[in-house]
Amino acid sequence: MNTISPTTTAKRQLTYEVISGGSGLFLALFMWGHMVLVGSILTGERGFNWLATMLEDYYIAQPTVAAILLLFVVHAVLASRKIPAQLRERRKMLELSKGLNRSGREKVPSASQFSPFHPHTESLLWIWQVRTGMIILVLGSFHIILLGMDVLTELFGTRVGIEAVTTMERVQAGLWLPYAILLVCVEFHASIGLYRLATKWGAGAMLSRTAIHHIERVLLWFFLGLGVVVLLVLAGVIPPPLAFLLGGGS
Repeated sequence: MNTISPTTTAKRQLTYEVISGGSGLFLALFMWGHMVLVGSILTGERGFNWLATMLEDYYIAQPTVAAILLLFVVHAVLASRKIPAQLRERRKMLELSKGLNRSGREKVPSASQFSPFHPHTESLLWIWQVRTGMIILVLGSFHIILLGMDVLTELFGTRVGIEAVTTMERVQAGLWLPYAILLVCVEFHASIGLYRLATKWGAGAMLSRTAIHHIERVLLWFFLGLGVVVLLVLAGVIPPPLAFLLGGGS
């Protein structure tokens, strides 16, 4: 019977960790870039359509969608190793989360085995990263597949490719809700992930954890705020605020 040595196991886990962290980093940077590109709707339909057409005509959008879908699956599979698989483990994680939230606030220690712990930001961040990751796995897959259909087929819309009219109609028809949930989860997951990645791989030697945490918060609220404005424009709640740059934007 062949047994795997601890050294081999450690190397394998390190490889998984590097791939998981690297794919997560790339996906986070892509999502921020994606947010800026979708933000072209702030200049109106004409600016959005021009950018989408340019990316499709130069065959940038098509391979990017396929590559991101593959990377998304790889990251999800590797990151899922840390998600509690059994119901009993998930219940323990839930109780741990409640205990950490209460810790330091209660005057009398409760019966919970976790409540005597002091507040632990790192643990809470990990728990919320797991929670948001599970939501992203569902809503993110739906969004990427829908985007792929737009780019590669004319199943939706009047032509092959992304167009402002179809995108806005879908959002206004009800997709604003899952997109709003996805937006919040993606921004929290990405910012927490980059914070944990930075502290794990030695950024703390150059910057303090407090400084890294402040940077993470700035990135979080900037892109979350930008995403909210973009979603409001797509939903037709507010007009494109930068439409004047294109002489009206339509």
